Amino acid sequence: MHSISNYIKLLRPKDWAKNFFLYIPLFFAGEITDLQKDIEVFFGFIAFSFIASCIYIINDYKDIEDDKKHPTKKYRPLASGAVSKTVSLVIFTVLLIAGFFLAWWIRDKFMFVLAIYFLLNLGYSFGLKSIPILDIIILAIGFVLRIKAGSVIAYIPLSEWIIIMVFLLALFMSIGKRRDDVLLKINSGTEMRKSIKGYNLEFLNVLLALVCAVIIVSYFMYTMSDEIRLRPNAYRLYYTCLFVMAGIFRYLQIIYVLQDSGSPTKILYKDRFIQVTLICWIISYILILYVKDITIFN
Repeated sequence: MHSISNYIKLLRPKDWAKNFFLYIPLFFAGEITDLQKDIEVFFGFIAFSFIASCIYIINDYKDIEDDKKHPTKKYRPLASGAVSKTVSLVIFTVLLIAGFFLAWWIRDKFMFVLAIYFLLNLGYSFGLKSIPILDIIILAIGFVLRIKAGSVIAYIPLSEWIIIMVFLLALFMSIGKRRDDVLLKINSGTEMRKSIKGYNLEFLNVLLALVCAVIIVSYFMYTMSDEIRLRPNAYRLYYTCLFVMAGIFRYLQIIYVLQDSGSPTKILYKDRFIQVTLICWIISYILILYVKDITIFN
């Protein structure tokens, strides 16, 4: 009998953390303390996670042979044989129906956004991921669709600056993933994905530096935009640029000076400097945006 942990791994619940991007519209709009909207977005989080797991299952199903060659992916339930193909397809069907039904129950426009996410990622799994540059752009669009879903559920209009910054941040993370794949190819001599033929270390290093620069400039412009300056105390948000710059500089130091992994997610889990920087950014943002009549930033 297969262990239940293998079925859980098939769903990749650790990757559900990405779906917390649905809360970004609430956070940036200063409405994260609205309990009713928090609950509605939470149900949206569940629906999005179900559909995301459907994509993970299909992706693993198609990449079984390639994953068997990967040093870590070979332990995934389908690649290792811990979960059969038939059972995985049954789970896929159940999650697909449950996810879209829940999305329809929440709001029909949310279901529409979720359907776009599903179809886009289905196309990604069935061939688009083999096209260099397009593959990282699709991954970034997936995060934009997450914040769009959150805004639709909570009836919060999205600022163009938020869309731009989320897209750039997701692009940054996607480039970091590809850089990891290139390093793996250099060290092992094995190509883990077809799109890697369109990348090399020098090209990805340039892309990382370019995107980092644009992220910093975009965040500065956001904190000084009219929509921010019209809020009480919010005009002081430009103070938080310090933490954004520090976090990005530290990441670049890790990959270029320390020659460590280029994956932003892995680095976030293990680097204390970046963790503290992120916490400081969140705290300062909350103090400025949510705490009224604060004097410390005067």
